[in-house]
Amino acid sequence: QVRLVESGGGLVQAGGSLRLSCAASGRTDKDYPMAWFRQAPGKERNFVAGISTNGVSTYYTDSVKGRFTVSRDNAENTVYLQMNSLKPEDTAVYYCAAGRIYGTWDYWGQGTQVTVSS
Repeated sequence: QVRLVESGGGLVQAGGSLRLSCAASGRTDKDYPMAWFRQAPGKERNFVAGISTNGVSTYYTDSVKGRFTVSRDNAENTVYLQMNSLKPEDTAVYYCAAGRIYGTWDYWGQGTQVTVSS
């Protein structure tokens, strides 16, 4: 089992920045592909960004390209999401996920709230 804990959410004005962290614990003897998802009130959970086990490959949904950066520190078992130029439409609960295979997400964190005011 892998336990994921997100942190770093909060309230920020439009145009501001936040950095989310996702710390993994438990069975971390191997590295997993990781991803960030978000869920706005009344909407489904959607993919935001993903990263391969070695961090070489990253993936983003179109709406965050050029503004968000996903990275990881395998020595610290932590994945990050740097969010710049935030917009009110970025407001959501952000979740990190890990999977044995990229695209199949077996483990989820509890989420962290990001609120962007206009």
